Amino acid sequence: MQKITLFILLIVTVFSACKREKNIEQRLLKSGPWRATVGVMDDKELPFLMEVMEDQSIKVFNAEEIIDIDDVVINGDSIKIKFPVFEGYILAQFIDSITLSGSFIKEDLNRVVPFNAKYGQQDRFTITSKPNQNITGSWETVFSMDNEEDRYIAKGLFKQNGNIVTGTFRTTTGDYRYLEGVLNEDKLQLSAFDGAHAFLFTAEVVDSVINGYFYSGNHWKEPFTAKRNESFELPSEDSLTFIKKGYKTLDFSFKDTEGNKVSLQDKRFDNKVVIVQVMGTWCPNCMDETKYYVEYYNTHKDKDIEFVALAFEYAKTEEKAFRSIKRLQEKLKVEYPILLAQYGTSDKQKAQEKLPMLTQVLSYPTTIFIDKKRNVRKIHTGFNGPATGQKYIDFKKDFENFVNHLLNE
Repeated sequence: MQKITLFILLIVTVFSACKREKNIEQRLLKSGPWRATVGVMDDKELPFLMEVMEDQSIKVFNAEEIIDIDDVVINGDSIKIKFPVFEGYILAQFIDSITLSGSFIKEDLNRVVPFNAKYGQQDRFTITSKPNQNITGSWETVFSMDNEEDRYIAKGLFKQNGNIVTGTFRTTTGDYRYLEGVLNEDKLQLSAFDGAHAFLFTAEVVDSVINGYFYSGNHWKEPFTAKRNESFELPSEDSLTFIKKGYKTLDFSFKDTEGNKVSLQDKRFDNKVVIVQVMGTWCPNCMDETKYYVEYYNTHKDKDIEFVALAFEYAKTEEKAFRSIKRLQEKLKVEYPILLAQYGTSDKQKAQEKLPMLTQVLSYPTTIFIDKKRNVRKIHTGFNGPATGQKYIDFKKDFENFVNHLLNE
């Protein structure tokens, strides 16, 4: 870990030195399509596609998702690309006018992976041959099937058009967001990169069974197996976390970005339905959920409803944690309070210690519904975001129906 930290300091120092050097010719990214890769375990590369605009802003593509990046700083032959919400950033150098090479960095987790990009390439993965199957549909999936401690179930949801495959895996705690890739003969490759997570799936598809590996950056690898099962369903998200016997409500007091302590007992929450969002600014599923809650909140301000988010941050200092919260509030235009519940770790057991009235904190995000009498009425684990299609539509409908029920009591 110390070596990684020193490496980060070294490349940041090099970047700063370039900033001071006045004789280096100023470069610009060539506008148009770029193909980029980040390194994962087993010396594999995770590809993703970008488009550089005339004003040097960047769009990153994952299936239907488009990530707009406007924080791009070029100094001499060095470039820093900062993602809009998450901590991760890219530091690279121009090898020539159409080639970048450097690192993708997440400082607070001491993670550094190789990054490369080339102008003009537009294929995420290379199409080499016709697919032998069409995997459109639902797949019953098990990750780490031979390891009892790490084992978990999921539901694969895929659409295939020729060689091109898009979709996601839903788990009991959320989804793997927008995956995109190809199926060549029996070989499946899927990837997603959003500035927080770097996901790569490689697998073989034979006789309606998918066997392969899931890579997360250069720090995690696990096997998975899936079988086609259109009727498979995961456990209900409302049946995984509960309030402990003897408790009726939450009891917390955490600081907002202005340093003010906020408690559920505050007057602002009197006779209101309160939605408590357990989340982290580093969490893509939490970002998806926050976007929806912001949309809902903005159109229901006249109702007796309040939202409050409790952020569990892995940032090493309180200052950095609050900086991340403020950045998320600014980028997503969040008007409801986001409180810093914890910094230095996103460990779920530690989070549960901050909310001891809950049986467990199983997932970021988790939503707690509280009625006008401050009683906890339901706890929803995880979030099915827009990448899950119909499940996301169903979630929004269920959310709005249940909130309306609480408002009308």
